[in-house]
Amino acid sequence: MERFFAAYERLLQSVNFKTYRYLYKDFNLDSRLTGLIGPRGTGKTTLLLQYIKDRIEDREKCIYVSMDNIYFSETRLIDFVNELYEVHGIRYFFLDEVHKYPNWNQELKNIYDTYPDVKTVFSGSSSLDLIKGTYDLSRRAVIFRISGLSFREYLHFKGIVSEDAIEFEELLKNKRKYAKKIGSTEKLRGSFRQYLSAGYYPFFLEDESTYAQKLLRIVDKTIYEDIVNHYTIKTENLPSFKRVLAYTATIPPGELSINRISRNIDLDNKTVARYLRMLQETGLLTLISSGKTGSGLLKQTEKIYLNNSNLYEVITAEIGSKSNIGSIREIFFVSMIKNSGHQVHYSRIGDFEVKGTVFEVGGRNKSLKQIGKNLDRAYLVKDDILYGGKYEIPLYLFGFLY
Repeated sequence: MERFFAAYERLLQSVNFKTYRYLYKDFNLDSRLTGLIGPRGTGKTTLLLQYIKDRIEDREKCIYVSMDNIYFSETRLIDFVNELYEVHGIRYFFLDEVHKYPNWNQELKNIYDTYPDVKTVFSGSSSLDLIKGTYDLSRRAVIFRISGLSFREYLHFKGIVSEDAIEFEELLKNKRKYAKKIGSTEKLRGSFRQYLSAGYYPFFLEDESTYAQKLLRIVDKTIYEDIVNHYTIKTENLPSFKRVLAYTATIPPGELSINRISRNIDLDNKTVARYLRMLQETGLLTLISSGKTGSGLLKQTEKIYLNNSNLYEVITAEIGSKSNIGSIREIFFVSMIKNSGHQVHYSRIGDFEVKGTVFEVGGRNKSLKQIGKNLDRAYLVKDDILYGGKYEIPLYLFGFLY
């Protein structure tokens, strides 16, 4: 137990960041059981430690522990909690990487039902196992979900500009006002370029020179740890996941299909569909449907994207492929919309549809031709501009949605 307390204190002392993720202001322990879910590298551990340091008044009644500690290979979580509760008076348990502990959801239920004066916080990387586990806990737990950095957060973390998030409807209504306010930021386009290549994950603050290497390690850990631990799949098939990601990075999203992936990496359609679902659930891919109902997502999938532009840039560089600016723009738009809590669908009028509004994404020379007959509910989203017009919205502004 002394080792756990010592590690807990060391970690608290190491948290000196003055900046906070977008979720921090809403994160709370109003419930006795609270979950924090998000892909690897998005800052879950830091958020939990910041919360303990800033908001837990009596930190001596609190413990933080990572559930991948070898100690838990021999000791049950509920026994660990019982000893700390009875001997050390611990009332706040922060359990990180909980998905690496077998039967975690059942034991969290038992803790909840057995210790009415205990507050338990658990966190883990996105995976089907964790998501299904939270369904089982839905009556007891409040779940918070975290994504990578928005462009707004990136600028704030870099000390360039500090702005509040903009609601989706408010952005459309007052796009010129916000462009005028934010577009005058010094070297904004340069900062946007840097963000698109190396600004989505908070660890860019640690050492920008090793950013790509760390991101590739996240890909490996997601495939060789998260996927292998939470899905029924043979180890020899794991390299196929990298092949799917690599192929996805080389083809424009609109030209990708399950059939095409199957032909090029020599897997049957059913297996490819299953792998795509796993890669989406673990935060490496995003699948966009046409918005139709009545059939499975993979049957109506129109576009397949890597989860964020940084992932796309790193994978294309790793395989020696040239990145496509059109793909980067679309990936950014989709990730900002989805991360801010909105549904996005493929549109046959423009590129995407969000809440009944159509968006065509492109560069500064993009014309109204594609959406010209639907201007009552359509906009051009343009990269390489700072200020828009009546039917134009600068692409970077969608990075202020959260």
